[in-house]
Amino acid sequence: MEPFRVIEVKESILADNNADADALRARLKTQGTFLLNVMSSPGAGKTCTLKRTIAALRDELRIGVMEADIDSDVDAAAILETGARVIQLHTGGMCHLDADMTRQGLAELGTDGLDLVILENVGNLVCPAEFDTGAVKNAVILSVPEGHDKPLKYPLMFEVADVLLINKTDVLPYFDFDLDKVVEYARLRHPGLEIFPISAKTGEGMERWFDWLRARVGEWKQ
Repeated sequence: MEPFRVIEVKESILADNNADADALRARLKTQGTFLLNVMSSPGAGKTCTLKRTIAALRDELRIGVMEADIDSDVDAAAILETGARVIQLHTGGMCHLDADMTRQGLAELGTDGLDLVILENVGNLVCPAEFDTGAVKNAVILSVPEGHDKPLKYPLMFEVADVLLINKTDVLPYFDFDLDKVVEYARLRHPGLEIFPISAKTGEGMERWFDWLRARVGEWKQ
């Protein structure tokens, strides 16, 4: 009997996804629509951060949001309160979005007239980092209660990120969290990583993040 074969499929799947992502970015460029992929663990403060961001920029930028979860519409309902265009994406058990899933979401959201679309990816620090969604930039949010060692434990997430928001700085006195260490560890993974300590709850540090996002959207539309 002929022994069974082992077929490596990951490379071809990722290669196809990368090609789809490049095509999606090219289409968004022609439209002048900037797509931001936001990733984090559950509870790190993605939705709260997005609500503050939308409130600060909605008079300057036309913003849409895609909320991705395995189930529920809790986050989409929260974003709806900001007045931004929003849809909820259910992944059917998948722990991430890929480029084709993102494309489908954009088609349902509608990108006409939007300067900025934010994808709030499924909450975890592993799977979303493996798949290019077609976003122009990737942001990761790490919260103080999670600990400063996460860039060492989940390296790919910080390698693919363009910007790191260290959220919940208002609770720093109550946790054994070393801000200098997390910056050091994150830059071991990505030396050019932009890092902004923030509190989405109080607004502390958010202006630097808003300025960064304004600049990136402006560059994309040139």
